Amino acid sequence: GKKVIGTLSDEDLDWLGIHATRLNAHLLRTIFQDIANPRIVINYEKKIANWIEPVAIGAGWKPGWSTDYDAVILARDYKANVIINLSNIDVVYDKDPKKFKDAKPIERITWADMEKLTGDKWSPGLNIPFDPIATQLAKQIGITAIITSGHDIKNLQDIIEGEPFKGTVVMPFRIDSSFYDRDYYSGRKSGNRINRIDSVIGKSIHNILNFMRALMTKIRYNPKKCLDIGCGNGILVKWLRFFGVDAYGIDFSPFALEMADPGVKRYIKLGDITKIPYSNDSFDHVITIDLLQKLERSKIKKAIKETIRVSNKYIVHKIQTKENAWFDIFHGPDYSNLSLFYKNYWEKLFSSMEEIMIKKISFNMPVFFETKFLLKKKATKK
Repeated sequence: GKKVIGTLSDEDLDWLGIHATRLNAHLLRTIFQDIANPRIVINYEKKIANWIEPVAIGAGWKPGWSTDYDAVILARDYKANVIINLSNIDVVYDKDPKKFKDAKPIERITWADMEKLTGDKWSPGLNIPFDPIATQLAKQIGITAIITSGHDIKNLQDIIEGEPFKGTVVMPFRIDSSFYDRDYYSGRKSGNRINRIDSVIGKSIHNILNFMRALMTKIRYNPKKCLDIGCGNGILVKWLRFFGVDAYGIDFSPFALEMADPGVKRYIKLGDITKIPYSNDSFDHVITIDLLQKLERSKIKKAIKETIRVSNKYIVHKIQTKENAWFDIFHGPDYSNLSLFYKNYWEKLFSSMEEIMIKKISFNMPVFFETKFLLKKKATKK
């Protein structure tokens, strides 16, 4: 065939690939015709109008644009948080495993480190985990991508359902305990325009908010023993104790605990929500504030189960959701919000757990401002 056709230019190779993706897209559109938007996206300058279907299908557009790049464009334009990139590999390796026996799999990587692996140039047929140009754009807009095998349907189902999975997660930053440092709490990394550690006004606002939270917790629930998970510098713990509640806190950021008031330090300690360092039924009230949306989706269920385990009565989760539009006014991008979903996602998740029931909160702020869930642990049958 090559003798007849001769040498193909990069543009010709690109067009062959593009038409192949469009054929595949039409096949997928036929398979998912009951739930997919009737239009296949092949022009990324024209958005889908009145899109109500749960599925939209895209294909290649023009030479110089890989399908990786197309996917990042779609994620940007339709405000998606995560791209699932199905490939011929289970995970990304630090070097080619076919050439190097000592190649190591990578579970978590930042876009900056991904750039070092992929380089900065793309050409048709390039065999790398993610297109270099798409990598640069993904880094710029701060999206998360999961790279995994397209042959393992069970693994894909686990990803979609928020279960542990095999694959490589590529994120804007390395989100671990070291991420929550001075730059985070001052707002430089969290997007919070209120500096709560260096600004007198910021400290005062943070203090007043937690005073009100503690007061409302005391009035509504009158807990005897309370645990604040993700307590930061322990301001809420301090005010709860002021109101006579035997309150404690955990946080997995060493910097946050170092910032704590000396008078509250003995009541807070280092700890992870997925492995809370307290025994079963230790507290009659457990609180998390803007914490669950910061977890990787595969860890959310385990974290919620842990909050249920250590409570013997109530669990309150305040969660930032997409309906909380006021965050867009007072906050810039917060790259630690790895699981920013709509309220409906959390309602379904909590409703699926047999150990708890969702209770109505007597007074709640409009969802424009906050999303809060009150859960009550069911009595254990003996």
